[in-house]
Amino acid sequence: MLLDNVGWGDWGCYGGQTPTPRIDALAAEGTRLTNYTVEPQCTPTRSAILTGRLPVRSGTTQVPLLPKPYGLCPWEYTLANLLSDAGYATAAYGKWHLGATEGRLPTDQGFDEWWGLKNTTDEAGYTGYVAYRELLDSGFPLPLAIGMGVGESPKLWEARKGERAEATGELDLEIRPFLDEKIVERATEYIARQAAANQPFFTHIGFTHIHPPERVHPDFDRTASHRLGQYADIIAEIDHRVGQVLDAIDHAGIAEDTIVVLSSDNATGGLVSVPGGSNGPWRGNFFTPPYEGSYRVPAVIRWPGHVPAGRVSNEMVAGLDWLPTFAGILGESDRVPRDRPIDGLDASAFLTSHTEKSPRRYVSLFGLDDQLMSVKVDSAKVVFRYTEGMDKPIVEPYFPMVFDLSSDPHEDFNMVDTKMDCTWILFLAGAVVADYQKSIEQYRNIETGEDFTGY
Repeated sequence: MLLDNVGWGDWGCYGGQTPTPRIDALAAEGTRLTNYTVEPQCTPTRSAILTGRLPVRSGTTQVPLLPKPYGLCPWEYTLANLLSDAGYATAAYGKWHLGATEGRLPTDQGFDEWWGLKNTTDEAGYTGYVAYRELLDSGFPLPLAIGMGVGESPKLWEARKGERAEATGELDLEIRPFLDEKIVERATEYIARQAAANQPFFTHIGFTHIHPPERVHPDFDRTASHRLGQYADIIAEIDHRVGQVLDAIDHAGIAEDTIVVLSSDNATGGLVSVPGGSNGPWRGNFFTPPYEGSYRVPAVIRWPGHVPAGRVSNEMVAGLDWLPTFAGILGESDRVPRDRPIDGLDASAFLTSHTEKSPRRYVSLFGLDDQLMSVKVDSAKVVFRYTEGMDKPIVEPYFPMVFDLSSDPHEDFNMVDTKMDCTWILFLAGAVVADYQKSIEQYRNIETGEDFTGY
């Protein structure tokens, strides 16, 4: 289950002020990660999770502002491909945002079936503008969003593997409050169906909360005295929807044999249109990479009898790690591609408590321009470039900055300035950079929208 822009400090079990009893119970039944890292926007995070590859390698660091192909090229091998090859049924429900054209949809990337949004919920507000509707009616000569044809308004879609996607309804502000409810309806029906057929399955649930334009479901809109604002109402709905999925697993009788992962694709904050949210003690928000508040997010994993219950770990894990980790858990590591760089690490031994340490010691963060922003090694962060907001420039400091996250989680004190004897940390980051540069000499990075067919 992948949430959209939920902060590190939004859930009760992370110190959030809105009660989240279902999520808290899920965390208590499994392991809660406090040092889990994603990428700086929706598309790169989803790409990293499904491929185990840095988005800079697969041309998925950004979504082009002009209508053109983007997302995963068909050559990429996803977690859904791997599980499908291993005999699992696969389905995706909700937000995709990894390609909006035929050949780049979920059913082209290993999923047997899909219902949801090609892109993101920005599009739900488009038809709310008279100007937009008039342009559609006038036959404006260009598509007005990625993956739309001329004269088309934003739609919800469904598809099955081997078939073209079909529009099933409008994506607009009328449906916006009910999107996550409908996503969960389809996901829970699928869970029941696969369990009844005794068919192993993988379900990727892409929620649309919390992404503007936001609308609260009527059941949660100012319906509790302890919630005064929209953000709190949405957190309450998220908790309820997560609970509905967990109930479906319980009702199907498969809880003991099902791995559940719940996380967020990005941090929260930085948008006046969705006021509220917490990234905990970390500096920054969604739009201020590479500070920790921009890409350290909540994540929990539950697998009864295998993943320890009640464990809270500050060991480093990244969204990149899920593909090799699930492959390791299933004994399918031989299916992980060897004809391309895989940046994810198999954390299965750590998550199942066979080892105390995660195999991940560092994580590199690239910007939307494919250039390196920072390298984090254990609790040390080297910042090569940074930004202070959506409408602010990316700044390259005269000398790379170094922060000690163990003493300074808010990244306020540059160690190069406060004590010069930390420059050895730069050499650690330099080794990581050198390793990456060596890899792209053999395996060049794929360009955004490129029809790449292999090395």
